[in-house]
Amino acid sequence: MARRPRPQLVKLTEEAARRVEEIMTEKGAGYLRVGVKNGGCAGMEYVMDYVDAPAELDEVVEDNGVKIVVDSKAVLFLLGSIVDYETTLLHEKFVFRNPNQTDACGCGESVTINPAAVE
Repeated sequence: MARRPRPQLVKLTEEAARRVEEIMTEKGAGYLRVGVKNGGCAGMEYVMDYVDAPAELDEVVEDNGVKIVVDSKAVLFLLGSIVDYETTLLHEKFVFRNPNQTDACGCGESVTINPAAVE
């Protein structure tokens, strides 16, 4: 029996991919690593860090011509997410459009995320 293809863990919009490429070019090497951590009034926060190389269990995602690393502990929380980059008059920031997110605090810094159901 053939295995069902794995869905792409995280997708990046063209704007997000362009910004990741700019950031990593400025940095000169390595990867942008995304994940989640416990914190904030809603329970969790999205985090982004620079890493020289993926950790042993991290997932490398390639989309729109760039590679990012997803923290292995965040996989079930980020499955199906779209990472976008927004520019408005007041801010420029990465935005996570996450189907597993069920709530957010008023300031938008923390979120409530339920792990994705795995079949």
